[in-house]
Amino acid sequence: MQREKADILTTLAQAVIDMDIDCAKEAAAEVIRCKVDPYTAIMDGLAKGMDKVNELFENEEYFVPEILLCADAMYAGIEVLKPYLPKETAWSKKKAVIGVVKGDTHDIGKNLVKIMLDNAGFEMHDLGRNVPYAKFVDTAGELQADLVCLSTLMTTTMDGMQVVIEGLKKAGIASRVMVGGGPISPGFARNIGADGYAKNAAEAVKVANDIVQRIPFSPLILKTPELVSVKRGQGGTR
Repeated sequence: MQREKADILTTLAQAVIDMDIDCAKEAAAEVIRCKVDPYTAIMDGLAKGMDKVNELFENEEYFVPEILLCADAMYAGIEVLKPYLPKETAWSKKKAVIGVVKGDTHDIGKNLVKIMLDNAGFEMHDLGRNVPYAKFVDTAGELQADLVCLSTLMTTTMDGMQVVIEGLKKAGIASRVMVGGGPISPGFARNIGADGYAKNAAEAVKVANDIVQRIPFSPLILKTPELVSVKRGQGGTR
């Protein structure tokens, strides 16, 4: 049984890496037939496969289209396993607000971070680009957001990140803040009071998970058709 369990978990992980929806479904069904714990199957099988996918993305071996197809395979397996999870399981997402700060209209990096965090289980609220500082503060307060993600590609607008952070503190909003973009550095992030810095979209997932201390089950929520259609329309550029 133990060897069989290990084989099933490996198959689940590989199905995600291979973008194989049918294989993910079949392996998930095997989990139920062999009485393997479905939570273990998700975390040590499907989610572990997605961790490898994130590494491939970080190493520029996979790009956005592959990320989306891998996520589809992961969620297909979860769909099979979800009915067998304990009813007391907490199925809640962490809320994240994301946008490019005022004065900057470069949003490719922001869009990639949004995709990665959405696939990691965050409930994403995208404010777009050239976002007024107060909009970040107001939205974070209204949503009681767990995370605010600030992006810029310009040195002339990076100081606006500190304005947002100070605005959040002044308003008594406890959202954690992650910053990123071409001119941003870990030292700059520390100096302006950010909780985390990510150099790219793949690293953003690790940093976000760390600073909000996300509960284990939050990445397991199934994507809605609306989110899928939005992401499909964002193209395949890295």
